[in-house]
Amino acid sequence: TFSISAGRLGSPLLKFPTKVNMPLDLHEEGLPENPDLKVAQWLFLLDIDEAGIDKDDIWRQLQTVIQKDAMGPFCRTISAVLKPQEWKTTLVRLQAEAEKINEGELKRLEEAIENAQKNYGESEQKDALMAKAEYLCRIGDKDAAVSAFRVAYEKTVGLGYRLDVVFYLIRTGLFYMDHDLITRNIEKAKSLLEEGGDWDRRNRLKTYHGLYAMSIRDFKMAATYFFETMATFTSTELMEYRAFVKYAVFCCMVAMDRSDLKEKVINGTDIREVLHGFPELKGYVESLYYCRYDEFFRSLFWVEQEFKCDRYLATHSRYYIREMRIKAYTQLLESYRSVSLVHMAKSFGVGVEFMDRELSQFIATGRLHCRIDKVGGIIETNRPDSKNHLYQQTIKQGDLLLNRIQKLGRVINI
Repeated sequence: TFSISAGRLGSPLLKFPTKVNMPLDLHEEGLPENPDLKVAQWLFLLDIDEAGIDKDDIWRQLQTVIQKDAMGPFCRTISAVLKPQEWKTTLVRLQAEAEKINEGELKRLEEAIENAQKNYGESEQKDALMAKAEYLCRIGDKDAAVSAFRVAYEKTVGLGYRLDVVFYLIRTGLFYMDHDLITRNIEKAKSLLEEGGDWDRRNRLKTYHGLYAMSIRDFKMAATYFFETMATFTSTELMEYRAFVKYAVFCCMVAMDRSDLKEKVINGTDIREVLHGFPELKGYVESLYYCRYDEFFRSLFWVEQEFKCDRYLATHSRYYIREMRIKAYTQLLESYRSVSLVHMAKSFGVGVEFMDRELSQFIATGRLHCRIDKVGGIIETNRPDSKNHLYQQTIKQGDLLLNRIQKLGRVINI
């Protein structure tokens, strides 16, 4: 069974009854879930106002994790998110209990580092430093964890181990959505991989980069990276495979044209099995491709709810839904030189007034190439002439160049 408390259907927080054959034994291949990105998603769900979220159940799950990992520093950072006073009171108690455990464990780790520095070699010192960094990361002490990972990085010699430290820093950045930390370490990982690095770590970086690209609305880059790693996905420390496929489909739907969508999603062998067990996602993909526009609009409502309840996608919800509506309108209009407003409204399962208002808005902003004959109730397409557009752009740029040359000439004459 699964609970809506952890997010909407398809959320990376849910354990689904549906069995999905994954490309590899992912839980053996994946890195530790440290920091646990599910916790960041739970905090996000506690902070938003959306129907259908069982916040009491999320809070119970969060308490369990805080107690298990003794997340004292983390408790200090989340009090603003917790609204009920009862939760705040419980959090104070959990924080006090966790900080006592943290104090003892950090003292033990410091002693282990000192012992390694006095009695052992570089490898043992590196292991002791990594143990401290991993512990700080697990208990939610971001700044101390980042500093500790950097110290461990300097003590690490092997390229693969250095990349693992960088992956820790990227995950920490994703947990707190620290864009500077994420981008700097993605670039560092790329630089290290230019020196060497195994296939698994190259593949893993693409998944990390794809997830971050999606979170900053670069859906095209995200789609590219996700599909390059679809058959060999092992990054279960970031998300479950089902959630990975969902993200990949969302990105492809907005970033790919119709032919690529058919090749990589509709007929994609790596994705078809997941779609078969994921009817909402399958309906979303197929309703657009097979021109079932009324069904597609209903699927968009589900997609919108998924976006609003996902911390990576929530800020892009309005943009994404608008772009997908434009894509559907364009796809229908490309099939006709003219079509009645009534027919188009009926195809999408909406009223004529709504359709008129929608199209007028997108025509005015240059997103749809058509015009509406209100008297006849007809929409006439006027596909842009690419050659004429290129000619006009060349003339415009030529005029700008001539103006700049004239200004430069006057300066030189003076």
